[in-house]
Amino acid sequence: MLTCLYMDPRTNPYAPGAGTIPPELAGRDDIIEKASIALDRCRNGLASRGLFLVGLRGVGKTVLLTRISQEAEAKDFAVVSIETPEKRSLPALLIPALRTTLLKLDIMAVVSDLGKRALRVLGGFIGAMKLKYNDIEFGLDLGKEPGVADSGDLEHDLIELFVEIGKTAKERKTALAIFIDEIQYIEEEQFAALIMALHKCTQNQLPVILIGAGLPQLVGQAGRAKSYAERLFEYPNIGPLSREAAKKALESPAHKYSVSYDKNAMDEILLQTMCYPYFLQEWGKHSWQCAKQSPITLNDVKLATNLAISELDANFFRVRFDRLTPTEKKYLRAMASLKENSRRSGDIASILQRDVQAVAPIRAQLINKGMIFSPSHGDNSFTVPLFDGYLKRVIPKLE
Repeated sequence: MLTCLYMDPRTNPYAPGAGTIPPELAGRDDIIEKASIALDRCRNGLASRGLFLVGLRGVGKTVLLTRISQEAEAKDFAVVSIETPEKRSLPALLIPALRTTLLKLDIMAVVSDLGKRALRVLGGFIGAMKLKYNDIEFGLDLGKEPGVADSGDLEHDLIELFVEIGKTAKERKTALAIFIDEIQYIEEEQFAALIMALHKCTQNQLPVILIGAGLPQLVGQAGRAKSYAERLFEYPNIGPLSREAAKKALESPAHKYSVSYDKNAMDEILLQTMCYPYFLQEWGKHSWQCAKQSPITLNDVKLATNLAISELDANFFRVRFDRLTPTEKKYLRAMASLKENSRRSGDIASILQRDVQAVAPIRAQLINKGMIFSPSHGDNSFTVPLFDGYLKRVIPKLE
């Protein structure tokens, strides 16, 4: 029997956090390999499609994106990694990262006419976009390449900029790999420009590829932005882990400290977390804290469940809840009162005692905020797993 030394909080191996890579990234090898193949094919001048990792909150999309980008950087790809916050323009996000990447590419070759031209093209792009988007604060003068990417038309200019960077990457025998998280927040017009620029690079056999991650509505958004997006990207669904992968995510980190779980404890964690990676880390962390020795027992997990739910309520769920208006909260609470597979817009409106058309704008706002999505016409689902339970706790009765 092990002593409590092994359950020291200083050695707690679990890592719940926003985009924090867990100690054991279980069950995602196929996706990582798919991305690696796409990147290598792109660099070698072979046909390849970008990837959009699609899934709910808490499934580990950001973790996967980070791991794939780290591996690409280790293989000397020219990597651009950005996250798309709401209400920021795409040029404002891309400009600093592209400048850094171009400077690195230029250093690789010591002196390069193509690299210097690409920097001048970026300079012209910055000047033109500053006039169009008020959130661009980049002040360094890179010079200009007159008549290239400086028209002020984002679709036209982004194509010319990506083509120039693609030529520079090809000259260096590498590829520009762009990683964008929370990609669903890019405005449709700007998303269309991004897709067009990538399409032009593909047509010209230039090594530029995009790997993004976003909520389930991303698939429809990409199609609406440009109909050919379905042929330009693959959309692997990132869901909860299988039971075996979930067990591995919990057991492998603990095993390094000679700590194990008994069967009932493991079954309870898998039941409570529904095998979502983020929640597995939360329950693992609290189970470790509650246990006095190995193996971790069912009673330990029951104590941990109370702590995990309290922490999720105070942080993970609350930060999303606090962004909502009172009417949006009521809509979601009504939605939570329905069974998961029967959350029809008409039924939600009925609970609220309002007409479907009257609550349609609220539904649209919640989709735009990334709180819900529509898996099929008229249906609604939460983008945050277990959020229905939180809503019932924080709003016990819908007035």
